Amino acid sequence: MDSQHNINSLLGIRYPILQGPFGGGLSSVKLVAAVSETGGLGGYGGYQLEPQALAEIINDIRKATDKPFNINLWVNDTDAASTNYTDEAYLQLCKLFEPIFNEQGLELPPKPANATSKFEQQVEIVLRTRPAVFSFVFGIPDTAILQDCRKQGIKTIGAATTLDEGFALEEAGVDAIVASGFEAGGHRPSFLQPALESLHGTFALTRILTQHLNTPIIAAGGIADAKGVRAAIALGAAGVQVGTAFLATEESGATDKHKEALNSDKGRYTSLTKAYTGRMGRVLTNGLTQTIHQHLHVAPFPLQTTFMTALRQHALATNREDLIAYWGGQIAAITKRQTAENLMQELIAGLD
Repeated sequence: MDSQHNINSLLGIRYPILQGPFGGGLSSVKLVAAVSETGGLGGYGGYQLEPQALAEIINDIRKATDKPFNINLWVNDTDAASTNYTDEAYLQLCKLFEPIFNEQGLELPPKPANATSKFEQQVEIVLRTRPAVFSFVFGIPDTAILQDCRKQGIKTIGAATTLDEGFALEEAGVDAIVASGFEAGGHRPSFLQPALESLHGTFALTRILTQHLNTPIIAAGGIADAKGVRAAIALGAAGVQVGTAFLATEESGATDKHKEALNSDKGRYTSLTKAYTGRMGRVLTNGLTQTIHQHLHVAPFPLQTTFMTALRQHALATNREDLIAYWGGQIAAITKRQTAENLMQELIAGLD
């Protein structure tokens, strides 16, 4: 209970329950506000947003709630290979996806343009608008950024998928660390070793980090109800971060089809794949994930995302659910379609 009290005081919240910050339009102002108003920490994933759009979202959240909330960004938002993506690599990509595009009557897209990072410009917005919490994945911001956050009173939370990443985050002086288990939906945020070499389960990772680190640990992945919260706390976690269960709530930015899929038999099966973005992430298993295995050649992030744009839009327009990326974790099979407030009350019941 002491660790829970500490994380609550640190973040200015009533309950040590964080809502997973989703990217790709899955976050919503309504969801962030609902979680924060109920005593948790709402979170918004802003890595895809242009700086001005991020500033507008933060302003909208402030209009919806005066409680603390979290803005999440990707420190490394472009793979190194994306700055010099070769014609030869693009031809290999086309060969891999040509049968799928042909089947849908679509032309293969042109080679994606080299990518540039938005992270530094996004951080300027965070420092200017001063949300209560700034969380990040895929690395650690420069020391100067972390120092500026401390000066501005912004608490920082990094994500670790291994003990080595936990050590690195603690050395950098972050305020809390998310133990991101492989059960979680969405992207695997590994940054020291490839994601395939960093697949620790949530509870094992939580226990390891709490044993070796002094920084508060927030368990994430495979937690969707009071029993999951209780188990994480018993292993030493100061709090929990819940993603998929909040993704299924009424307030999330997910489509109705996405929410229905999470709550249906489809939620029983998930896959780790690079097919949609070029970085490994967990989605509900579908025809595309079974055809394009994660270990096959795809473009680096975010070029793969650009390459898939036409197919993604076509799949949504024609309701081809075997092609749509329904992001979700292994716990999806027990999620329910409900309000964020109801889910919060269920999670709070796990805090003795």
